[in-house]
Amino acid sequence: MNAASHWLSRITPRPGLGFKQLLGLGDLDPYGQHQALWRLFDLPPKEERTSQRAPFLFRAEQQDGLPVFYVLSTQCPQDRQNLWRVEAKPYAPDLQPGDHLAFKLRVNPTVSRSARGERGQRHDVVMDAKQRMGWKELPETGRASLAYLAYEAGARWLQDRQTRLGVQIGNTDLRVDGYRTWRQRNGKKIALSTLDFAGGMTVIDAVRFRAALLDGIGPAKAFGCGLLLVRRI
Repeated sequence: MNAASHWLSRITPRPGLGFKQLLGLGDLDPYGQHQALWRLFDLPPKEERTSQRAPFLFRAEQQDGLPVFYVLSTQCPQDRQNLWRVEAKPYAPDLQPGDHLAFKLRVNPTVSRSARGERGQRHDVVMDAKQRMGWKELPETGRASLAYLAYEAGARWLQDRQTRLGVQIGNTDLRVDGYRTWRQRNGKKIALSTLDFAGGMTVIDAVRFRAALLDGIGPAKAFGCGLLLVRRI
């Protein structure tokens, strides 16, 4: 993303929509969410874009069964279909080394593994941890829980990126949960796994951290991953 003129928006279904419209919006999968948000911007088709960077970042949540989107973009979203309520404000983070922040982050955490003579392939860090410890072959009483594996693998993934993100992550209050997998069985057969992080961090390098805020973190940004939401504490 261009570092100039960003907008941070909260986008929710417009009041007064019919039942079928609300039901359709509530059932959007990650691909459908991306498509719905794309329509709020004047963006060229993917094949005509000159940059490989995501044109916007977003995080999807739910409230009372309906979607709530937090979107970071270089354009202010515009609802042209009378479906969405858009609450947008300019986003120009002014952060300095030593600032303490609370954060939320949803990512698609992967690790590259390569066999001899082959290019590295990306693997979900939780499934990678299970395979490396021979989880399936262990007796049930000797297996770590999936929640424990998600916490350990996810925390390691995030902590390994502290320097490039320009922050120090707090260990005592770090939460890692919400491990989910999603597979689109029709069309492009997209597969995705996500983890949710929350906790505290301290800014170490303001330039690197600003880049992380504006460009996002990790892969799968088109499917609701990578947007770092922060507030001062």
